[in-house]
Amino acid sequence: MAMNNNETVRLADVSIGYRTRQGVRTVMQGITAGICQGELTCLLGRNGAGKSTLLRTLAAFQPGLAGEIFVDGRPLQEYSAKELAQRIGVVLTERPDVQQMTVWQLVAMGRSPYTGFWGKLNSDDEQVVNEAVSQVGITALADRLVTTLSDGERQKVMIAKALAQQTGIIYLDEPTAFLDYPSKVDTLLLLRRICREQQKTVFLSTHDLELALQVADRLWLMQTDGSLAIGTPRELADSGVLTRFIEEDSGVAFDVATLSIRIKKGTE
Repeated sequence: MAMNNNETVRLADVSIGYRTRQGVRTVMQGITAGICQGELTCLLGRNGAGKSTLLRTLAAFQPGLAGEIFVDGRPLQEYSAKELAQRIGVVLTERPDVQQMTVWQLVAMGRSPYTGFWGKLNSDDEQVVNEAVSQVGITALADRLVTTLSDGERQKVMIAKALAQQTGIIYLDEPTAFLDYPSKVDTLLLLRRICREQQKTVFLSTHDLELALQVADRLWLMQTDGSLAIGTPRELADSGVLTRFIEEDSGVAFDVATLSIRIKKGTE
């Protein structure tokens, strides 16, 4: 399939959901959209809207219910597991369960799609790992045990691991969860810088709406009516989509001009 402009991922009439004992539950249907390299795209939605389901479907962790997903113009299902691992990096919310492993060793696991069965690193692999560690600013942590890190530091390690994987596409599920506010800002700015400098396709889900409005190039907003709104923060603000979404909670108000959210006073 021909891709448009700088799109690396294209969804064509895709429906997502999952199978239960009671049958198939469709979360969202008819998604036709593209994700572009060099852009930070943030996926927003209420709890239960299906953000994780969409991410898992994009990453081929679970099948779509209908339609087709293309990566670099090629259907997702035609990729082998090894090919996918060399094209798509995934950073999940779960904290890594690693004991007695250093930061450098964990980042080096990102080379596994290239190192073969025994996973032995050559000098080129080691250079890639060192560069990934440097790019996210954790060189001073390289010899630390992962179990001694703060949540923010650990998240940087997982992003470095994805960089060491050298994939053009990186999906992240709630990368700012569990982080304090400065670390949230740091993480999203790091991801935006990676997009710009390395022309990667970065697509992440987040509940940090106000930060996403400030740093995202493009938003995917899963609305409560089951539809998907896509656009820049300014486009979705000017169209009224963001106001409707945010002000469903009567306790807050959205300022379209400044793309900011405030708590309503009791007199309002």
